[in-house]
Order: sequence, then C-alpha cells, then structure tokens
Amino acid sequence: MPPLGIMHLYTLGWLSCCIVAGLLVLRHRESFGFLHRDYWRLQSEPWKLATGVTASIGMAVIAPYTGDPTWDYVDALFMSILTYATAPWVVAMLYRAGRRMASSQQLFVAGCMWLFTASWSYDLYIWIRDGYYPLTWGSNLVASSFLYLMGGIVWSLEWRPDRGMSFSFIRTDWPQHSVPTPFRRIAWLALPIMLLVAILLIRFLFP
Repeated sequence: MPPLGIMHLYTLGWLSCCIVAGLLVLRHRESFGFLHRDYWRLQSEPWKLATGVTASIGMAVIAPYTGDPTWDYVDALFMSILTYATAPWVVAMLYRAGRRMASSQQLFVAGCMWLFTASWSYDLYIWIRDGYYPLTWGSNLVASSFLYLMGGIVWSLEWRPDRGMSFSFIRTDWPQHSVPTPFRRIAWLALPIMLLVAILLIRFLFP
C-alpha cells in the first residue's frame, strides 16, 4: 500500500480533474454529445437497452457472492449504469482524437469519465462506506477498465444496408441516429465479446 500522503495527493488530483471536467461540460455543452438527444436515441435501441439492463442486473446479482468485500449491489449497479451511459461516447472520443476530430477538452472529459466510472466512483464509495481508501483500487482499475472498453465497443456497433456492420462513431454525422440495427446483424461479433466478459465474471464466483 502506498504511503497515506501519496493517496491523499492522488485523491486530490482526481477530485480536481472531475471538477474541471464538470466545469468544461457546463461551459461547452454543445461539444459533449452525451448531453444531446441524438446520443440517447442511439443508446435507446432495443438491443442496447436489453443488453444494458441484463448486464447491470447480472453484475449486481453476482457482486455479493464473489468473495470481494468491496463489491456489493450498490457499486456494481452504479458502475454498470455509468458504463452504459458513457462508454460509447468515451470510446468515440478516443477514436476521433486519433483522427484529430476531437478537441483536447473533449479528450480530457472522456478520460475523466472513463476513470470516474471504472475507478474513482468505486474508490469514493468504498471510502465513504468503510472509512478508508480501498486497497483494491489498482486491481479494480485494471479489471473495470477492460469491462468499460468492451462495453463501449459493443454498444457502438451498428449495421447499415449501405455498408454492413461498423462502429457508429465513424460516421461523420455521429451521434445522429440513422437506421435501427437488428441485433442479428451484429450478433456474430457482439456475442463473443459478451461471452468473454461473462466468463471473466463467472471466474470471480469460482476462483
């Protein structure tokens, strides 16, 4: 475990990042697609809602039985919901930053959203619940980041008659909603990813 002073500095650092990110979002709302109706229309496709609800319930149900005292119904549920709500936008910003289509402000907020969902919200919850910073913050960050990335990838899949399966965020008009995607069109890629995540989670039940 790192010295207490280092963890205090780390906590102060990520709290400051969250405040700055929140101020950027409030000041430049038009630059952050997760605040717009188009993004939520895209996220509201039936197969995305169905898999998102299933994943959230599944995570919450198995959490108390994994043998990890820091994982309970509450943090499993809010981390799952935050992943569904933010991961597709964050993955889109990472892709667009690589193509120089996203601003530094968008990239900063995307990074904060990823880390807040996968780690900082968990850290804060355990700190409030138990009165100390979780010793498992590092291992949780790695495991939850993988799940976050997989969620962002799966919930960004789409199928269009003119070009088949691809990621919605590569469209120039993203996040505008276009043709609803039937799950059967993207199942051959989505299902193996979901199965991999399920296997990794089940391993927590049977270490």
